[in-house]
Amino acid sequence: MAKTAYPEAKNPLILRFHRLMDAFAKSDDERDFYLDRIEGFLLFIDLDKSQEELDTLEKEFLNHGDRYFLIPKMTFYESKKFMEGFVNEKVYDIDTKEKLLEIIQSKEARENFLEFIYDHLNELEKWQQFYVERSRIRIIEWLRSHQIQFVFEEDLDFTKGLIEKLKKNLFDSKVSRDVSAAREAIGIKSKIYYSNEALNPRPKRGRPPKQVAKVELEPQVTVDIYTTVPASTRHFLFSPEITSAADVTFSSRYDSEAELLASLRGSARVKVDEKLQALSERLESLRHISSRLADLKEVGPEGEEKLIRAAVTLEEETEEVEEKKGIMEVVKGFLPKKRGKAKPSPAEDKEVKETVRKAKTVTPIKRKKRGKS
Repeated sequence: MAKTAYPEAKNPLILRFHRLMDAFAKSDDERDFYLDRIEGFLLFIDLDKSQEELDTLEKEFLNHGDRYFLIPKMTFYESKKFMEGFVNEKVYDIDTKEKLLEIIQSKEARENFLEFIYDHLNELEKWQQFYVERSRIRIIEWLRSHQIQFVFEEDLDFTKGLIEKLKKNLFDSKVSRDVSAAREAIGIKSKIYYSNEALNPRPKRGRPPKQVAKVELEPQVTVDIYTTVPASTRHFLFSPEITSAADVTFSSRYDSEAELLASLRGSARVKVDEKLQALSERLESLRHISSRLADLKEVGPEGEEKLIRAAVTLEEETEEVEEKKGIMEVVKGFLPKKRGKAKPSPAEDKEVKETVRKAKTVTPIKRKKRGKS
């Protein structure tokens, strides 16, 4: 396959970091993503396309395969390293750390890991920051391995209009003064990605800045402008509008964070229903107790005296039963046993009757009533 002469870009390629991050997360054994080295657009080989479109794309790869770089797959080993690195470096609670390490060793570790993280919001922010940092290093290493000159659009301080001008005039030699100055600026910035600091960012020294209220700014998203996209690849362009790292999920199963959250809500619905049922039962019990207390309040002091009197009567009856039970225990010792025992002699019988008579004449000790001396 002979190499094709392609137009040469006059400045480093302007790539969307979050879009690349999403492609790297979703690339697996069933999905292929490619980066175009001429303009920097992404292709997703969607097998749900028609066979005719897939055959046309295959011809494009056969004729111009040197133009496209296959984005590496996220292997199970690599995803495991991501999760273990986060647990060992960023999780400080021992119980949480043990639970996460247990999840990492289970089936569907990535999905179960995310479900646990999203249930613990104090860990979620740390995970998103860690995931962005590690993904950035991984993507930069890969781009450097293919000698691609680039800058991430998210790192540029230019206006939206100026970035779109840079994209539109990517292959033009004669450009306006503002575009020329912007080219020089991004040329200098692109060299930073090839420095050691890009792969080993150092923590900033000195006194930390004062905590100020964080102002949420609406991210500026520029229009995708490509002038050399082959007709055979247009149906496979991968261009999701991702504006923040929170929109990128670590799982390859979900296309967006919204899908992930919907799935998590569905799996948690049963747990929520059980909690609501238990709460409903407790509320019903409280209503019953409240109604009983209201009835007692309505009858006033007389009703309260009746309750106390009934409790005292029940206590006295219980004591009388216990006394009779004690007498029967005394008599029981003199009664003959049913199995294998001969009838008592007349003398023994007379002794038993005399004991019963005396027991009946015993006057039980009456309980002193309350309130009397």
